[in-house]
Amino acid sequence: MAPTSVDGCALQVEDLKMFFAVTKGLLRRKVADIKAVDGVSFAIRRGETLGLVGESGCGKTTVGRCVMRLYRPTAGSILLDGQDIASLSESQLRPYRRHTAIVLQDPASSLDPRQSIGKIVTEPLTVHHLRRGRNECRGRVAELFEMVGLDPGLMERYPHELSGGQRQRVAIARSLAGDPSLIVCDEPVSALDVSIQAQIINLLKELQERIAGLTYLFISHDLWLVHHLSTRVAVMYTGRIVEIGDTDEIFDNPVHPYTQALLSAVPTADPVAERQRIPMVLQGETPSLLHRPSGCHFHPRCPRALPECAKTDQVLRDVGNDHLVACIRAKR
Repeated sequence: MAPTSVDGCALQVEDLKMFFAVTKGLLRRKVADIKAVDGVSFAIRRGETLGLVGESGCGKTTVGRCVMRLYRPTAGSILLDGQDIASLSESQLRPYRRHTAIVLQDPASSLDPRQSIGKIVTEPLTVHHLRRGRNECRGRVAELFEMVGLDPGLMERYPHELSGGQRQRVAIARSLAGDPSLIVCDEPVSALDVSIQAQIINLLKELQERIAGLTYLFISHDLWLVHHLSTRVAVMYTGRIVEIGDTDEIFDNPVHPYTQALLSAVPTADPVAERQRIPMVLQGETPSLLHRPSGCHFHPRCPRALPECAKTDQVLRDVGNDHLVACIRAKR
């Protein structure tokens, strides 16, 4: 059955799976699968930001790469403005490439050191035939530089001549060059100083307010940043979403024990509240994606686990206010 697009959605992901084969021997015989993403579903409406959070190795970056079609998913659908791009060939994908863009963690490694930053931002305009002639391209690049807070006079500079914050602004300008409807932000500020982080996050918010319909998938392990920027939040654990809902609902009323543990570790600005804060300490280590526990994957570390948790896998259920939780204790 073909997936059905939801009106107003820039991106709709249904039952997304991304498995990586584990091989052995000279003949590279497949012996197992690493289930990096296993049945993830979510939707992002136009103009909205979905924050995707979780520990390192939970699969959130793999989700972003699948959405960008840097990986071809094992299964599932990815509807971009109503078109399922999950199974398209590279030639079929080409018209849709301009509708998505990505901003990566380290701008120093994502920008070509051999090109001036003006040429770096010009490249999407040339590839997608969005501007004709050198003067028209240069005018558009100058406009993009001003949008992200860069002096157009820096166009002839090279990435190594800029600060980390300036390089990330160049990466954002490049991502905007194709007039995308969706930008995947994968830990876009984790390599920057705290003061610069705030500037970049505020820039992303300003751009979304300025550009109608601009949508973000914001991948981060920093819950403070996610709270500040996101409209909705999805929490991932071992390749699956365990809780998803409006940002205020998730932060004010976390239901899944894993979400509660993550939020309990976030420092507060109130010194009195900070002294009273008691972090929830989880026992054990995050399980390997190659050998995940039976039933609910979180049950070996869950302080509220029931005997049934080891036997029965949990699916997302609505507990009210469009707040979905994969936990046996979740009640509407």
